[in-house]
Amino acid sequence: MGENFDGPHALITGGSTGIGAAIARRLSASGARLTLAGRRPEPLKKTAASLREAQAVPFDVTDEAAVEEGVSIAIERYGPVDILVNNAGAAGSAPFTKTTPDAWRATLEANLTGVFLVSRAVLPAMLERGRGRIVNIASTAGLKGYAYVAAYCAAKHGVIGLTRSLALEVAREGITVNAVCPGYTETELLKRSVANIVEKTGASEEEARGQLLRVNPQGRFVRPEEVAETVAWLVGPNSGAINGQAIAVAGGEV
Repeated sequence: MGENFDGPHALITGGSTGIGAAIARRLSASGARLTLAGRRPEPLKKTAASLREAQAVPFDVTDEAAVEEGVSIAIERYGPVDILVNNAGAAGSAPFTKTTPDAWRATLEANLTGVFLVSRAVLPAMLERGRGRIVNIASTAGLKGYAYVAAYCAAKHGVIGLTRSLALEVAREGITVNAVCPGYTETELLKRSVANIVEKTGASEEEARGQLLRVNPQGRFVRPEEVAETVAWLVGPNSGAINGQAIAVAGGEV
């Protein structure tokens, strides 16, 4: 595994758009064979078709049986997973007192339980072969608090806790487990956040974007390619000592 990959198999959840697609492009350029997973088949197929040696295997990361089946399908073509990037997730916002139990559970399942299920599915083969890289895409919301997204912050804090715990468990097994924590990043998710602010506050789109920009000391949003570059480094040949870390890609916000 490294900058010039010898064809390792990388599984990327949430791999069709945004940060996931940027990671797919970056790892593909380094020679990895890719399995892109997610719930929407068409965007997955479109992204996979634009890359060399990439397959789309749609599955819901919150469904244990679907995860097991999806991972089995993935390895039929490319063999055991060498690199796992847990990128799938979802964010919603509401005041704490208006956050329903259903919304709470759905947010934790999408952002935290999915990381657990997919990691558990690929880890045994990594342990058997004595090598592997797991990178969990968390968020600055896993390192600090934001108002009106209590469930999302709780889930992403959980992802970082899981990362640190599993990293210790497999530290002597040739496997590293790390988290990458982007700040507000130019993706469809950001567009939805801006639209939500506009809808709920009556602010203009420019004003809504400005509200989010204020938390970044650089005064700009993160680019998906910057997150992807961090992931590529973490799975590279000289990062074996980087383990159990939560790396902020946020312009100095954290």
